[in-house]
Amino acid sequence: MKLDPTQMKDWQIAEAAETEMRPITEIAEALGVLPDELIPYGRAYGKVDARAVLTRTQGRQRAKYIDVTAITPTPLGEGKTTTTVGLLEGLGRLGKKCCGALRQPSGGPTFNIKGGAAGGGLAQVIPLTPLSLGLTGDFDAVEKANNLCMVALNSRMQHERNHDDAWLATKKLTRLDIDPARVQFRWALDFCAQGLRQIRMGLGAGTLNGFEMDSGFYITVASEVMAILSVASDLADLRRRIGRIIVAYTKQGQPVTADDLEVAGAMTAWMVRALNPTLMQTIEGQPVLVHAGPFANIAIGQNSVIADRVGCALTDYLVTESGFAADMGFEKFWNIKCRCSGLRPDAVVLVATVRALKRHGGAPDVKPGTPLDQAYTQENLPLLEAGCRTNLLAHIDIIRKAGIRPVVCLNHFYTDTDAEVGCVRRIAEEAGCRFALSKHWEKGGEGAEELARQVVAACEEPNDFRYLCELSDSLSSRIERQVREVYGGDGVEYTPEAKAKLEAFEANPETASLPICMAKTQYSLSDDATRIGRPTGWKLRVQDILIYQGAGFIVPVSGRIMLMPGTSANPAYRRIDVDTVTGKVHGLF
Repeated sequence: MKLDPTQMKDWQIAEAAETEMRPITEIAEALGVLPDELIPYGRAYGKVDARAVLTRTQGRQRAKYIDVTAITPTPLGEGKTTTTVGLLEGLGRLGKKCCGALRQPSGGPTFNIKGGAAGGGLAQVIPLTPLSLGLTGDFDAVEKANNLCMVALNSRMQHERNHDDAWLATKKLTRLDIDPARVQFRWALDFCAQGLRQIRMGLGAGTLNGFEMDSGFYITVASEVMAILSVASDLADLRRRIGRIIVAYTKQGQPVTADDLEVAGAMTAWMVRALNPTLMQTIEGQPVLVHAGPFANIAIGQNSVIADRVGCALTDYLVTESGFAADMGFEKFWNIKCRCSGLRPDAVVLVATVRALKRHGGAPDVKPGTPLDQAYTQENLPLLEAGCRTNLLAHIDIIRKAGIRPVVCLNHFYTDTDAEVGCVRRIAEEAGCRFALSKHWEKGGEGAEELARQVVAACEEPNDFRYLCELSDSLSSRIERQVREVYGGDGVEYTPEAKAKLEAFEANPETASLPICMAKTQYSLSDDATRIGRPTGWKLRVQDILIYQGAGFIVPVSGRIMLMPGTSANPAYRRIDVDTVTGKVHGLF
């Protein structure tokens, strides 16, 4: 079947490719998943029994482990997932046994600006519609578990307000005396709903409408429950972590956990099936494990430790992806996820596009829904070189701090000129990196063979992988070092509230050694989305510091970042519809 991405939309390519995709049972068999380890959801995809696979393969030498990251993106995205899928297809063309591990798309960007996370062109994960619209229910489970915890909290506060200790004792309850001004947990919803960031709940006459208090929503991927799904090693670890979630504090300043609310077991019950990754396939038939969620700007932004371990146990090359750029997703992969998994990368791919590099060289802003300035559509080597000298080299430096020499992949757009490709190649190679031009969007695996060869070669090179900091270092010194050495800033400024929290966390031995999971804009190395290239002369402004005790990290919230994004004036849902005869969805991307 001839599929031409220059003439077809992504959903049209996916729909055509799905007519020839292999049954998921064949994909599982080729991967090495036994029949009783696959839980089919129809013919096209299914969950993998991770516990059974990991028990059976215990002690197997792991696959080569490859992480895909990127330079600082424009709001249009630079095709990191597309490159990950293309690399899988390229490895398949070379005859390598490989598997991908990707995050599941969030409903927020799917129906907003950025679209889903299936890849694009001839480098997609299929079937597209189920992947983009809920798949096997993992996000629903995270949302339900999160919101059940909020139900338990508000109910407990209502009953403690309405009844004395004797009545509580008849229900086998002890008064927690929760401070309504110190509730850390929020409701979760997997859409970009800015109107729900801050709400007042429990309104209504009488005492039967819950406890009246200020609250709010975050997008589901920012929930600590999603973070726990990403880092948990097994069901027992998941249950322990959920129980340790700090939901609020008492009026005496003591933490109130999900275990204290006696809701952690029920929350875990929602999560049992979600703990297993979903098996899908690329257009060219390579297996892909889909698990956990995106948003490395406000969350950990990684697919799960479990998916990576399953993939590493069953194949020779496991390709995973970290959200957004190297300062965000790769930094969290490097300093959080690898600590949790015990896995160490053999290669790192740094994705760049001519479009984003020109933006960082000073081209006009890129705005979704508006035509690109001619600086992007016509050859402009000075802009391109300026972007390479600033942003590309900054991200190469970040990856080198982890002890790895990255493979720079130029995700080729058909408007890129030979001279522009040559410019990026020259600067990447001058920086000591391998370089690959990849045309996977246009040509699938055939267009990614150069990238696949460079990655295979990089996997055979020794590296000196090391963490940025030791967890025994103080939280303040680790935040400072991350700002200076990863982001390129001159230090950190804290609000009084954030400073007080930092000092309290540093004084507590249980929290002082937790890793840092920064919430920061994805559109700049700084905390200001308007500062392009490699900003200098700035300090990171930390407005708040959260603790995700169950997931096991401290979350500094910097700049103007929001844990609930907003919906644009021209969202994707305006172009999504259903064929009422066939039931097929069109307009997804």
